Amino acid sequence: MFPQSENTEAVLQSALTYATNYIQNLDNFPVSRTEILPFEVKLPENGWGTEGVIQYFQQHCEQYLVASSGARYWGFVTGGTTPAGIAGDWLASVFDQNTQNLKGNGDISGIIEDATIKLLLDLFELPKNDFMGGFVTGATMSNFTCLGVARQWLGKQLGKNIALDGVSESLKILTATPHSSAVKSLSMLGLGSKNFIKIKTPIDRECIDIQDLTQQIESLNGQPFILITSGGTVNTVDFDDMKAIAKLKNKYNFWWHIDAAFGGFVAFTEPASSADRGYSPLLEGWELADSICIDGHKWLNVPYDSAFFFTRKEHAQLQVETFQNANAPYLGNPFDNFSYLNFVPENSRRFRALPTFFTLLAYGKEGYKKIIEDNIHHAQHFGQLLTETGKFVLTAPVRVNVVCFTIKNKENDKTAIDTFLNKLAEDGKVFVTPTFYNNQWCIRAAFVNWRTTEEDLEVAVESFLRCLGNELAV
Repeated sequence: MFPQSENTEAVLQSALTYATNYIQNLDNFPVSRTEILPFEVKLPENGWGTEGVIQYFQQHCEQYLVASSGARYWGFVTGGTTPAGIAGDWLASVFDQNTQNLKGNGDISGIIEDATIKLLLDLFELPKNDFMGGFVTGATMSNFTCLGVARQWLGKQLGKNIALDGVSESLKILTATPHSSAVKSLSMLGLGSKNFIKIKTPIDRECIDIQDLTQQIESLNGQPFILITSGGTVNTVDFDDMKAIAKLKNKYNFWWHIDAAFGGFVAFTEPASSADRGYSPLLEGWELADSICIDGHKWLNVPYDSAFFFTRKEHAQLQVETFQNANAPYLGNPFDNFSYLNFVPENSRRFRALPTFFTLLAYGKEGYKKIIEDNIHHAQHFGQLLTETGKFVLTAPVRVNVVCFTIKNKENDKTAIDTFLNKLAEDGKVFVTPTFYNNQWCIRAAFVNWRTTEEDLEVAVESFLRCLGNELAV
């Protein structure tokens, strides 16, 4: 079988039919699997054809899929892929552009990516005149890109060109509760995953203690540094005090990076009442940051793998110094004209902005506002439902869209929690994950999926109680 012998329209129709059936039956798929049989397939001498492969996959592989885009997949902060996002993602593969140039030489994909970044800046209410950005694979590469430019900036403050000469001395990095992807980025950048100054956090919080931060800054005696802050932590969606940090930014010389992988989406929420300030004040002052990381495949509900970053336009030269293709004359001078080729880590880039372009234009700001506010309401209601059972207790307030809790009378009992989660996986109705917060083992549920409804909360509570059983409900 050769590609030339296939009917493209028939093949795509088969894929469409299969995909549509999957989505329509998504609620019938379990959100977790406890056992997957060893898988082996031999390379055929003569191919099966695309429709044959679809049939094979359906018969032998589909049974091990999980409904990670389903309404009750609350473990890894995974969005549910909007219809427009799926359409954009499919077409990105069809068009198969190598997204680089903003001059439109060869294709328009780079221009659309730049336009999509501007749409996102509008969505997050950040000044378009101050920021530029691009798309990468996820929060890890978004943090990596931002911190790579931060490393170059910090080197310049010390009279070094780190991108050219490498890291030759210790660089100061301050943070309180960094996401693992930010720490991983420090490792990949050669800065060291343990080489940061840990800032204190207030009791029962995950945010920076501003007083301790100020003291740590003053102890550096004017030495420049990188500050990594959180725009929504993974356990409790806690936010560093952006307003206070913005004031410090005006006083001290540092690169301010914000990891707002999903917490950044509260920027355009509305207060529930006149007495409620809403959630957008949590980000007041973030417009002064040097770089911001946000995930697309979380609250934007576009398919994996998608994230983006914003960096200040004043740092564009540093960004090109960091990611330029300096030894490739056939690619042109990296400083002559802007190209994503010299602005992000990847040289080869798919049309990753297209799903976001589609979904933003399809649903607009009001559509996303509803998704965000519905999910926040679901998290708060779910926390209330768990408490009302008398079987579970919250281990942190439900600040935004994550519920952190544990089994009543089994606080910090990892064995009991593991037993419960194993039974929950066997039940397959809802997926949550264990975590460690405030010196105790607990459980977390993250709400970011546009499909989630109040009925899903009730299904989840029923599953929890069923899996808890008498032996754990003491």
